[in-house]
Amino acid sequence: MARRLAAILFTDLAGSTQLAQADERAALAVLRENQNLAREILPGHQGRLVKSTGDGWLAEFPNALDAVEAAVDFQRRAFERSTQKEGSALRVRIGIHVGDVESEGTDILGDAVNIAARIEPIAEAGGICLSGPAYDQVSNKVPYTLEDLGPTNLKGVARPIHVYRVVLPWTTPVSTVGPGRGDRPRLAVLPLANLSTDPENEPFADGLTEEFISTFSQIPGLDVISRTSVMPFKTPGTPIPDIGRKLKVGWVLEGSVRRAGNRVRITVQLIEAENDQHLWAEKYDRGLEDIFATQSEIAEKVAGALRIRLGESEKARLSRVPTQDTEAHLLYLRGVARLTSGSQNIQAALRDFEGATKKDPSYARAYAWSANCYYSLALSEVMPMAEAARRGEEAVARALSLDPDLAEAHLANALFLDSPVHQDAESAKREVSRVIELNPSLPGAYLILSHLSATRSEEIERAVDRALELDPLSPITKQAAADTLLYGVGKIDRAAALYEQMIHADPTLRAARNNLGLCRVLQGRPEEGVREIRTSIQLEEDFSPPARADFVFALVRAGRTDEARAVLQELLDHHRTTGVGSISIALSYARLGEIDTALQWLETAYREQSPYVFMLDREFGIEELRADPRYPAFLSRACGAQDPPRV
Repeated sequence: MARRLAAILFTDLAGSTQLAQADERAALAVLRENQNLAREILPGHQGRLVKSTGDGWLAEFPNALDAVEAAVDFQRRAFERSTQKEGSALRVRIGIHVGDVESEGTDILGDAVNIAARIEPIAEAGGICLSGPAYDQVSNKVPYTLEDLGPTNLKGVARPIHVYRVVLPWTTPVSTVGPGRGDRPRLAVLPLANLSTDPENEPFADGLTEEFISTFSQIPGLDVISRTSVMPFKTPGTPIPDIGRKLKVGWVLEGSVRRAGNRVRITVQLIEAENDQHLWAEKYDRGLEDIFATQSEIAEKVAGALRIRLGESEKARLSRVPTQDTEAHLLYLRGVARLTSGSQNIQAALRDFEGATKKDPSYARAYAWSANCYYSLALSEVMPMAEAARRGEEAVARALSLDPDLAEAHLANALFLDSPVHQDAESAKREVSRVIELNPSLPGAYLILSHLSATRSEEIERAVDRALELDPLSPITKQAAADTLLYGVGKIDRAAALYEQMIHADPTLRAARNNLGLCRVLQGRPEEGVREIRTSIQLEEDFSPPARADFVFALVRAGRTDEARAVLQELLDHHRTTGVGSISIALSYARLGEIDTALQWLETAYREQSPYVFMLDREFGIEELRADPRYPAFLSRACGAQDPPRV
């Protein structure tokens, strides 16, 4: 057998078993495409396909540089395929190592092959990891960031192997806040499994998960990952070390809840993520009336296990009972589950919160969540902002009168202070500072802060980074963060990378596609922008005037003026029948260079109290409008008025 030094590339197709169980034909199609793409790419990088490994393949290269370039080429094409083609995503993990191998026919054997196979599972789906020896060969020869994941214990390998992650252009670096080993430990609370026989108790389990997260977030010096980022792990099966790497946390709390009438059994265990070592576990059999005491007890034990010392005031805060009414609390938990679920049923959640306050008029948390519902209804144009502000501010005032230290109430107050009704950015910023002081693990606080730091680009980026650290997998947080980077500080490439990540995870995300299209136009690639925005419009359920205005922008930049005018006509027809979309019509006329007509439609938008008047100056492609002396005068009048005229 011939012995030689080679770079080994080992792959595995993520999710193939689940896909095969759900749709065997689709699974076979993805497997074939995986193999075909490998055969297409490898020869161009001096690679040889050694063999198929069922769900993946093994290849060898003369050096690590060729192996890494081939891996990046493969992942790029797989990513493009997933964003442009219908069907199941092609999501492959790749591990690379350099070492001695021996030939046996067309196959290769040796420790190097085994190590590459053990490195592959460390990579995220769609990602690449490489060993220290491979890193040494490529570290100053590739244009990609190579993030140090540190010495890693590999199954069946006697000594730890140093592993690095390739940061692809459509992925983000691992958080600089490490996995709970730096200044602040980081904890993920996994969704509590519902062991009750009644499926109606599922919202109870989901709401209780959110309550655990909220309670643990009050522990000083502890970062707690937001619920939206732990929900992907509600279905069991992902190894704890993988969860730790994906969320960049040092510790994971997992457990279950079983409810029967007014009795509840809660089982929880705290696990060190890196080595899947159980640090502490406990079972609680309590009545519903003791649920808050149980949460407090668990929080104190978690703090003790993480060596965080709690003062008397902090213990008192954790043990505070928000309501004595069991029925009110069950309504509240159901509302939280509705609001934090993927369906985002805001109106149903509002009914639950208001039902809770009717049961217990002293339930501060329910008032705070009601206020957030009102703001969301205004933002989605279901309710006029003036009415939402009136109702929401009443709820905020009630919540703060009952509990002046309730972070969620201060957060809702900041939203209304910064709304078109008040436009009081300074007061809003003070409220956000108070929120962060009370609960530094609320990603929404940092997203608002990034919006309020309009003239300080470094402060904006720090706030965005912090939100992404606390909610790394949430498409809602990623969308808001990317939008801030795009519109707030003009970080177009970084915003585009976030949008690409979102689309890679879910190709149906309409808003991400729309704004990726804007980025492509601003990057000087208008035809790609047209394609992305057209796709976003095809995905929409309801007619979206802002998307049509962005489509006009892309078409104009691509020199397709006639098509842009046809889209404008759609906007005019829609406004004629619904009375909605005047600001988008104004933007479209401005982008077509018809400034007089654009200004006329701005006046219409002002009279119709469009909330988007107050976001007008962040729009792209209206340079000619901004240069007209009538525009700043309009903006000053419209955005400076407290009470815009009614139609």
